[in-house]
Amino acid sequence: MRWLSVSDPGLASLRSAARAAIVMPSVFAIADNVIADAQIATFAAFGSFAMLVLVEFGGPVRSRFVAYVSLASVGAVNITLGTLCSRNAWLAAGAMALIGFAILFSGVINGYFAAAATAALLPFVLAATIPAPFSALLARLEGWAFAAGAAICAHMFLWPQRPQSSLRSDAAGACLALAELADAELARDQQAVADRTHAAGEAVAILRRRFLATPHGPTGPTTPQAALSSLVDELDWLLSLLAPPERMPGLDVCAEENGEAVAAVVAALRDAGARLRGSDVQPDLERLHATRQAVARALVRRIPELPAIPDDQALVSGLEPAFRIRALSYSARQVAVYALAASGEAVPETEDEHSVTRSVRSALQATEQLTVDASARSVWFRNSIRGAAGLAVAVFIAQRSGVQHGFWVVLGTLSVLRSNALGTGWSIVSALGGTAVGIVLGAGLVLGIGTHEAVLWAVLPLAVLLASYAPRAISFAAGQAGFTVVLFVLFNLIQPTGWRVGLVRLEDVAIGFAVSLGVGLLFWPRGAAGLLRENLAFAYQRNADYVVAAERQLVEGADPAASTAAAQAADAAAHRLDDAFRQYLAERSPQAVNRESVGTLIAGAARLRRAAQSLSSLARMDDGGVRLERCGVNLDAEVQALRSWYVTLGDALAHSTTVPPPHVRDAIGRRRLLECVRDAVAGDDKAMIRPALGLLWASQHLDTLWQLEAHLGRHAARTRS
Repeated sequence: MRWLSVSDPGLASLRSAARAAIVMPSVFAIADNVIADAQIATFAAFGSFAMLVLVEFGGPVRSRFVAYVSLASVGAVNITLGTLCSRNAWLAAGAMALIGFAILFSGVINGYFAAAATAALLPFVLAATIPAPFSALLARLEGWAFAAGAAICAHMFLWPQRPQSSLRSDAAGACLALAELADAELARDQQAVADRTHAAGEAVAILRRRFLATPHGPTGPTTPQAALSSLVDELDWLLSLLAPPERMPGLDVCAEENGEAVAAVVAALRDAGARLRGSDVQPDLERLHATRQAVARALVRRIPELPAIPDDQALVSGLEPAFRIRALSYSARQVAVYALAASGEAVPETEDEHSVTRSVRSALQATEQLTVDASARSVWFRNSIRGAAGLAVAVFIAQRSGVQHGFWVVLGTLSVLRSNALGTGWSIVSALGGTAVGIVLGAGLVLGIGTHEAVLWAVLPLAVLLASYAPRAISFAAGQAGFTVVLFVLFNLIQPTGWRVGLVRLEDVAIGFAVSLGVGLLFWPRGAAGLLRENLAFAYQRNADYVVAAERQLVEGADPAASTAAAQAADAAAHRLDDAFRQYLAERSPQAVNRESVGTLIAGAARLRRAAQSLSSLARMDDGGVRLERCGVNLDAEVQALRSWYVTLGDALAHSTTVPPPHVRDAIGRRRLLECVRDAVAGDDKAMIRPALGLLWASQHLDTLWQLEAHLGRHAARTRS
């Protein structure tokens, strides 16, 4: 039974709940018995609940402190606005719509904003739905300030360290497993390679399953949360480089330099894994860069020294180890950078300005992100519109209907509003069930305790502990039950009404649930599934355009601004796809069909983008400005065919049409390219060698993308079943 299934790795939820159970009743007791002001007591009680139960920031101490103080300031502003609006239903509903949209949509800027949304909305809801004259504002602000101050101190000093997440632990395990695999390849131990390939594959698969099974609600700053999520795709990409399907034997032109580069990769991966497990070790990024450059210089120096220019296949086979290790080195650097970012450390400047995703580097500033997300294709925009509309309607009903404790109507709306009608419907059933259980438990407590106020005070910490712990470690329905018990005890301390308070809560939250369901049916009832398909198509199109722009820069020396613009467009598409995918995961049960296939298609879009980034870095590798355009034109037909296939794949996903088969390779163009490059390498002009290497490596990137087509096509077909 899900209600009774407890999941609390590291007892993180229990510590948070215990903190709330200690501080919240203490704050309420002082406000109610010592200060003895109803307004102060009410806002102190619910304010401490909001600050202690509804939000918990992660990240560095200073960032957390600033986040909590900022939340307290926003809460004070919202209480002021809510109090001003509290005596006019239309004004309160209009203000709720504007403030609700602003707070919900601000989550696109920073993960702290997203994590704090419910806690920031609660002060306005409370102030706007409890009518009071403006003279009551000071007492309300005093209650909120008392609660915020106590909560901030508790967060900073009472069990402040949060244990590392399961996703982070799994990412560390995958890093270390891949390091062991790379070390076995370096030692050329075939049995160890086979064993560790299986182990690394299992570690990466466990990480991806954990990622797909987690709703991914942001709980920390944008960079650490996004970096941790990005590790999933990066480690999957790195596994494909370490363990490709088959590898043809051939000449290794720079075996010694390749070995040094792999050793640097092993060290970087081990350091990244240690960093994710809490160590302060610093991955040696300079060593990765130096060994990668040494491989390129060795190739340039030794190819002309070969006794005879090999045939086409031998040439490609001889350069394959260097190509693979170059890509491996870039990927290991990415993993190390993500590990640093996930641990809260500032991300170092990158050698390639496009080599770190939008989430980790700040290529798009906050205003640009808002522009990207301010459209109907953005899940943030849709959820913000839906939430603002639902809350505004709930506030209006609470004001005009005259129901007792009308803010419960709004809380009911906020607690079950989801991004699709089906999700909202299931939340309503779960929440009503939890509320009913809470009413039975709370009524039983109140009937048993009677008018013994001291016993109610003794029960309050236990009720808060249950309400704080249940939604984190047990289930949403259990959380609703716990919160209902808290309200029973709380309101019987403020204004004794016995078991009847439960009936009032059930009536009010049922109205709120009905509002949520109605809004869910009116605004984008299909939720994120259709939006995810649209954003997948958009990402494949933008990433394919980026591949073409990077190839043009490599072959023709085209204006880098075009490649930069394409990179930024691909970044924006990746950002929007990531948001839609998170929402899709949050809407689906762990048993939902095709989750693995959808995850594979998301990873495919990321791989297409990584190939474009690698092509862009190859274009910057040429320090002499020499181009082999006469050779490079033979890549044109292949890169255009690749773009056409990936764009068509996106269209098939968006419109549920037939997935195209892999495109027919341009064998003639490839043969001409190899002949042209062999002639250039065989000549006396050594300046031609570096651009020739760039073209060969670019051709191998295109080969990788072609091999990926059949794999993606199979998974795309499964999403239609």
